[in-house]
Amino acid sequence: MIDIDKIRAIDIHTHAEEPCGMHADDGYDELQAAMAKYFKAPWTHPPTIPETAAYFREQQIAAVIFPVDAERETGYRRYKNEEVAELVADHNDILIPFASIDPWKGKMGVREARRLIRDFGIKGFKFHPTLQGFYPNDTMAYPLYEAIAEEGAIGLFHTGQTGVGSGMRGGNNMRLKYSNPLYLDDVAVDFPDMKIIMAHPSFPWQEEALAVAQHKPNVYIDLSGWSPKYFPDILVRYCNSILKKKVLFGSDWPMITPDRWLADFENIAIKDEVRPDILKHNAARLLGLV
Repeated sequence: MIDIDKIRAIDIHTHAEEPCGMHADDGYDELQAAMAKYFKAPWTHPPTIPETAAYFREQQIAAVIFPVDAERETGYRRYKNEEVAELVADHNDILIPFASIDPWKGKMGVREARRLIRDFGIKGFKFHPTLQGFYPNDTMAYPLYEAIAEEGAIGLFHTGQTGVGSGMRGGNNMRLKYSNPLYLDDVAVDFPDMKIIMAHPSFPWQEEALAVAQHKPNVYIDLSGWSPKYFPDILVRYCNSILKKKVLFGSDWPMITPDRWLADFENIAIKDEVRPDILKHNAARLLGLV
């Protein structure tokens, strides 16, 4: 339903967040407040999905949007995938639905993934190894990957350090080791037909991420979660050269707004002929919009 000719960019990485005040039993609001402080987010309460759609429509930017399911590791109840998908369907002129299933849910998660793809039009799944407490190459998660691959959906994986839990006591019990992008090399080998997106500049493992994306044809990188002014030089060089068709614009909304990200992107040394691919065309091809 998205008119590719009427949008100026595709944001591959935005979050669906329930409004604050709905999580008094599990501490999720405290986590959100800490993240907003870390990112200097310009809001008091996270935007709803309709508010997100209105913002992106005004900006003429299409957006992939998803919740994050990490119930086992964190105790935070999830924003149900079905609820998110139904709200996104009301705004399918601008929003593209992804979902999230905690891989520890085993066969129940596999059944849910197939149902979401077939009945709700879900295009991909967000994984956050640090938040969900697993190594991406743990074969525990392989039945879920198999379902995603067989159904032709995309796997989007958080990589690198995270603002989630940053500054909280003990990092809110979250372990950074799980999000080294090199573990996704195994996943790319074992599921060569599943499209994989490594989210974020992968500090402190940027070169590992670039190596995996260069070596494996089914692996892409999104640039969300960081202002472009902080991108390391090697990432900019790869964006301009051998990965120019495999790098994707992402903001990390609502923690970072697209207008802030795009303004900073204007001021870094990306070649003029490469910018349209990063901002729009690479994602359009990956998502099957063209």
